[in-house]
Amino acid sequence: MSVYMVTIMTFVITWANTGLSDGFLYRWWTAFYIAWPVAFSLTLLGASYLQKIALKMIK
Repeated sequence: MSVYMVTIMTFVITWANTGLSDGFLYRWWTAFYIAWPVAFSLTLLGASYLQKIALKMIK
């Protein structure tokens, strides 16, 4: 889940900020490399709590 989210978000934000110019893949990979461990950690810490909230919202 975190890889999917971070891949798309870093791609879109890098594209929005710098465009698809030379060095895009390097800039995107740098953003991904920094963001993924953060997203993974937050997913592990908050997943059960967020699932409970989502279930309450659905009911």
